[in-house]
Amino acid sequence: MTAPFLPYGRHAVGEDDIEAVARVLRGDFLTTGPTAERFERAFAARVEAGFAASCSSGTAALHLAALALGLKEGDRVVVPTVTFLATANAARFTGAEVTFADVDPDTGLITPDTLDEALESAGNAAAVFPVHLNGQCADMARLHGIAARHGLKVVEDASHALGTIDSSAGVATPVGSCAHSDMAAFSLHPVKTIAMGEGGMVTTNDPRLHERLTRFRNHGIVRDKARMANADLAFDSEGAPNPWYYEMPEPGFNYRASDIHCALGLSQLAKLDFFVARRRELAALYDAALAPLAPLVRPVARVPRCTPAWHLCAVLIDFAAAGVTRAQAMARLKEQGIGSQVHYLPVHLQPYYARRYGARDLPGARRYYERVLSLPLFPAMADSDVERVAGALKRALGVRQ
Repeated sequence: MTAPFLPYGRHAVGEDDIEAVARVLRGDFLTTGPTAERFERAFAARVEAGFAASCSSGTAALHLAALALGLKEGDRVVVPTVTFLATANAARFTGAEVTFADVDPDTGLITPDTLDEALESAGNAAAVFPVHLNGQCADMARLHGIAARHGLKVVEDASHALGTIDSSAGVATPVGSCAHSDMAAFSLHPVKTIAMGEGGMVTTNDPRLHERLTRFRNHGIVRDKARMANADLAFDSEGAPNPWYYEMPEPGFNYRASDIHCALGLSQLAKLDFFVARRRELAALYDAALAPLAPLVRPVARVPRCTPAWHLCAVLIDFAAAGVTRAQAMARLKEQGIGSQVHYLPVHLQPYYARRYGARDLPGARRYYERVLSLPLFPAMADSDVERVAGALKRALGVRQ
């Protein structure tokens, strides 16, 4: 019997998740209802943050964070170049410019040194958006220290890191607690640690930022009578608020997450510990299974003071030494029923950003990108699947030992 195809990532939806969604479908609220509120409270508690605001995607989460900071034309945001497009695009959506920071060639993460280099290149900046990659977290304590010295706001792109523990300051805190940032943005796409179908979340400890997040996700609408500008329209002749009335001080977006999606997210959140533990088990099995292929193949370097909730199984491969291109290796893996992916093409190389900012040499990112490959990692994998992937990779690279 042919073994099933192993994609690089996959959701894990059970009957309990399906029933949670069905309960919402049988209820009175499909959107902007109590399930979304419960999910936000549970998420904030899980990551030890004061507030959480759900939204329609990880991209929306990043954009909302940029809007909440008030970023605008004339501002500049530092973004590591090894990330998904959305991290940089969120800044551009507000009119702000982007300065791309280099990364560590063995982890793909922004570092204090590469942030300093980017700030020197930028001249000045309003914010930095550090990215936690593959499940590992950047050194947030030191990055926050640099940001504080330069007066920068900090938004963590935590799309890969729900369940990761950051001990960069010597104290174990969940990514998303915002111990070293103003906000943290999460993606809850199906390949992430928990899934909403499509969805995202922003956490913060600042009530003012939380108010702005929730306002901008709902067209910018306010209903607080104390904030009404048009008193003659907002109140009746006796000074009572008109029940239908709302105002828009500044435009926002329809970035709300439905109760249907939040029901799935809330059910999945209850299984986060299991998902994280299983991903860590599989990562350890990969370390052992791939060890005989060193130094041709090795996992991304492990970050000190970080306990990762592995989102991706990213390995670094010396394709030149193997005499095989990455495209050839991926095609050979696919022939054996193994999916793989590259995370990511450095964003400064994208045509839009190359035209806007010109060519830049970021050697750490170049070195990371030319070697990285993501192998299958998701909770439903069996232990034997790891051996299957390792064997397939060995054959794809032409290793005969």
